[in-house]
Amino acid sequence: MRLSVVDIGSNTVRLVIADADVGAPLPVHTAKWRLRLAQQVQPDGRFGADAVRRLAEAVTEAAETSRAWGAGTPLLFATAVVRDAPNCSEVLQELRERTGLQVHTLPGQAEAELTFLAARRWTGWHAGPMVMLDIGGGSFEVAFGRGRLPDFAVSLPLGAGRLTREHLGDADPPSPHALKELRRYVRHQLRDVAARIRWEAPRSAVVTSRTFQQLARLCGAPPGREGPFATRRLERQDLRRALRQLAGRSAAERAQLPGISKARSRQALAGALVGHTALKLMGLPGATVCPWAIREGVLLQQLEGDSGWWPGADDALTTAPASPTVQPLHPPHLTALPGRVPEETG
Repeated sequence: MRLSVVDIGSNTVRLVIADADVGAPLPVHTAKWRLRLAQQVQPDGRFGADAVRRLAEAVTEAAETSRAWGAGTPLLFATAVVRDAPNCSEVLQELRERTGLQVHTLPGQAEAELTFLAARRWTGWHAGPMVMLDIGGGSFEVAFGRGRLPDFAVSLPLGAGRLTREHLGDADPPSPHALKELRRYVRHQLRDVAARIRWEAPRSAVVTSRTFQQLARLCGAPPGREGPFATRRLERQDLRRALRQLAGRSAAERAQLPGISKARSRQALAGALVGHTALKLMGLPGATVCPWAIREGVLLQQLEGDSGWWPGADDALTTAPASPTVQPLHPPHLTALPGRVPEETG
């Protein structure tokens, strides 16, 4: 049996087809469509007709590819780029009319929970109490837990693409003042979450996402050609040096550095700033880079027979759910802890 999932993100639409008979979502085919949706939204955040048309074409092609590989109709979900659009409901309805498929929006907390599930499965129980960090284009997910699912999970508006657009402007490279203001904003957003992580004192830390993978490669981790089972670490002190390296270069110059792709070169600086600030405020010297993330989390939920939480999953999205929004596995219960976050020293 094969399963498939389509992830609609800020930069790309990604399809993963996996064999389910082996008890783990081992991919047999992947494909991506680089739409750069975040760059196509209007100034008010709404999707225009052309962006919806291109997205519908990619979704249709992904579904046809999935069926050709014997995986049936894929489970389709969208993250922050669609979720936060003022006309999100209209976009989902138009996609339904154009493709005959239901695209679900994935709330940030559910995204964090599912990514934590994938990271837990990859690292194993020996990781113990674990914190997971994931940088997307539109949001930054943090989750902590001791078991299969996290004890708490949150999503913050600290995606690398979002911060680049909203805080760094068109300057290339941005000014030191702009970076200082961005770091101050990131620290403010992370204050309560970082206090909670320090209080929990996790035994291990895991980072996921293409942004963290590319930053780890820049910091000396093995290249992707060595496969997913190569051990990869991202140390905070190395990321600090990489942050300074990225800050002094234009996007075109960053794209020449090891691991940094041209498509993500502009937002790599903001991603490095968020990653370094989070590790520092949470008291983490570094983290293991996990190749599994949200897509694998969704596939694991299906494999483990727990798809009822996802509206429409049982009928392969042939019937529109009452609500197109997936609900988190647990209600939010992050509470702010007392204590001042230490000042950044560089």
